Amino acid sequence: MKISSERILTTHVGSLPRSKAVTDMVFAHENGDYIDPDQFQHILSDAVKSVVQKQKHAQVDIISDGEMSKISYATYIKDRITGFEGDSPRRAPSDLEEFPGFLERQAKSGGTPDYKRPCCTGPIAVKSMQPLQEDLDNFAAAIGDDNNVEGFMNAASPGVIALFQPNAHYSSQDDYLEALAEAMRPEYEAIVKAGYILQLDSPDLGLGRHMMYKDKPDSDYQKLAHGHVEALNHALRNISADKVRMHICWGNYEGPHHHDAPMDLVLPIALNAKPQALLFENSNPRHAHEWTVFAETIIPDDKILIPGVIDSTTNFVEHPELIAQRIERFANIIGRERVIAGSDCGFSTFAGFGAVDEDIVYAKLNAMAEGAEIASKRLWS
Repeated sequence: MKISSERILTTHVGSLPRSKAVTDMVFAHENGDYIDPDQFQHILSDAVKSVVQKQKHAQVDIISDGEMSKISYATYIKDRITGFEGDSPRRAPSDLEEFPGFLERQAKSGGTPDYKRPCCTGPIAVKSMQPLQEDLDNFAAAIGDDNNVEGFMNAASPGVIALFQPNAHYSSQDDYLEALAEAMRPEYEAIVKAGYILQLDSPDLGLGRHMMYKDKPDSDYQKLAHGHVEALNHALRNISADKVRMHICWGNYEGPHHHDAPMDLVLPIALNAKPQALLFENSNPRHAHEWTVFAETIIPDDKILIPGVIDSTTNFVEHPELIAQRIERFANIIGRERVIAGSDCGFSTFAGFGAVDEDIVYAKLNAMAEGAEIASKRLWS
């Protein structure tokens, strides 16, 4: 993967706002309605071309396909691997449970996406590689022969699949994770073979603490989360670390987040994962202070840090000077070449849902590029 060898590079977590046409088609597919496949492909192809151009216009260096074809970053897998069907009960994060009035207001206001979270009810195996191939083809067509950008493509980690889609088939959680890792491995390898950086989305390492393991002590969470990392590393056994990056977060939603696991608990686990680069929240009010944890931690020499320097849940457009200061903090900790500027999380984690207005999303990305330019001038002066 590219590093900030001459200036601070910019990227983001992956998902970007989808058009109404894309959202309608994705939900029609989700609901089992008939969709003309040629029309669907045409709409998706055009959407990927548009989102790629918008990222370029915002001066983003390392871009994605915006996850246009996916209804969400974790449940899309039901179309690609077997063993999943139906729906499963919703489990609210513990911070929202403590404020039921706010949780109810979110649900009534449409802040809670309505889509199926299937349960694992049978053996897991590859179902079809065709949806992935279509994503790869659309992304390749959108980028064309432009060598000024680097592309990355998101994929769900075994742990986040387990977080949102509970196991009702395998005899143990370890067996479930192992099956997920083996079934997702072909997707991971195909993304890298196509020439893109693979991004593994792993909010289970952060969000999982106050959602999946909210009733367990820290020691149990640490043991279980290490198991998630082991399953991920096993799935990546045929891929070089410098072709992979991993995103961790505590849930891309507006809320108190006062039950979020502290970074000093999460970071040692995340650093055991194989991916070379780590993307993480560092702009929102609950985690902006945690740059100090990195200053107090020995970061392996082969790791790249991609801190969130813009928030993904607010319509404030961060001032480029503030962004520059956030970048410089990490550059002063591990060196300018090992820092890439990023966003806290995706801007459209679920199709049709996003706290930030579409036009403001790209204004924020452009502000990030301006902040990276300011930081670069000071760091390379």
